[in-house]
Amino acid sequence: MGHRSTPARAGDERNDELSDGTIVAENAAATGAAEEPRPVNGTAEARQEHVRDAGASGHEPLASAAASGHDASADGDGSAARLDGAAGQQAAGVDNTSGWASNAAGAEQGPAASAAEHDPEAHGPNAVLAAAPAPGSRAGRNLPAALAVGFGLGLSLIAILLFVPKVFIGVVGVAVGVATWEVAKRLREADVLVPRIPLIAGGQAVFWLGWPYGASGVAGAFAGTALTCMVWRLFDHGLQTAPRNFLRDTAIAIFTLAWIPLLASFATLLLLEPDGNLRVLTFMILVVCSDVGGYVAGVLFGRHPMVPSISPKKSWEGFGGSLVFTVIGGLLTVTLLLEANSMIGVVLGVGLVLVATCGDLIESQIKRELGIKDMGTLLPGHGGIMDRLDSMLPSAFVSWLVLSTLL
Repeated sequence: MGHRSTPARAGDERNDELSDGTIVAENAAATGAAEEPRPVNGTAEARQEHVRDAGASGHEPLASAAASGHDASADGDGSAARLDGAAGQQAAGVDNTSGWASNAAGAEQGPAASAAEHDPEAHGPNAVLAAAPAPGSRAGRNLPAALAVGFGLGLSLIAILLFVPKVFIGVVGVAVGVATWEVAKRLREADVLVPRIPLIAGGQAVFWLGWPYGASGVAGAFAGTALTCMVWRLFDHGLQTAPRNFLRDTAIAIFTLAWIPLLASFATLLLLEPDGNLRVLTFMILVVCSDVGGYVAGVLFGRHPMVPSISPKKSWEGFGGSLVFTVIGGLLTVTLLLEANSMIGVVLGVGLVLVATCGDLIESQIKRELGIKDMGTLLPGHGGIMDRLDSMLPSAFVSWLVLSTLL
């Protein structure tokens, strides 16, 4: 069906619609003859052209209304502009196929969100309302799914540590491999060409060699893997082509090697200590105490952002909740599980809160620089494996250090 056209009187301005939802503006000339209707599309270029034409013909009110993105007839005969289904979305220039945009919708707010609020394209009759986010918690997560996954993993690990503690090494080894793959994949998506094969294989060597050879096996595997990553990246395009961004890529590869496999290897070293399964259980309980205390206090009392430029949802009140929960947890677990001096629990609790919080912030900054919300999607309500290990990895090192020194 074509557009509807009605003879216009002198000074009348009205908007009509085509059947596909496109708005047509009809401007009456001073002589009483109507100009040919022209479509006003949702793109900025079309509106600018319409503004220039309206201004040239002397219709300043219409030009002003078109420039601000409002219907010129809104104050006249009361007709409203409609966007009809997919055609309206296409006219508004909305791309609903971007997976990164859908991830960013639930991400922590940053400068881009402020810019979107002031974008003139986001307002007016040509704007399309964004779909409401999925129901979740104030922390931006699917809380039921997160709780179900968290309880399932926690109970499984407790059973493994109590009954078959050596199996724990295998479980953590698989988690380290998946987490390293997640990070390497995200880095390569950002054009950071870390050598994935030596990074993942060497990372497994760093983790597993701690079992038979202790700290010396971990150190030797780390040094060998770091050297292999350098050489691999140097010649991965052949002998005739110089590598691009060699220093950046190898530095980030070695950072990833230290961040995931090296820190995780301290969980193996901790397990090999006397009563190692109870020491590992203590460290894991305290990390959970830190997470739960921070979440509860942050949701109920959080008012003062801790590091808004990195993680806007972290608050000082949440940090205080983590500290209280973890210190109490440290007193109880060190006294009841390890039968040691309760003050060791205080030292361990304070140390774990500090490094667990820093672990969260480190991953938040990395994800912010990569422009992503989660490292992966394997764990509903949590993201990827790496999103669950971010606070546990540095905590494993501090737990090994404190308990090996003070017990």
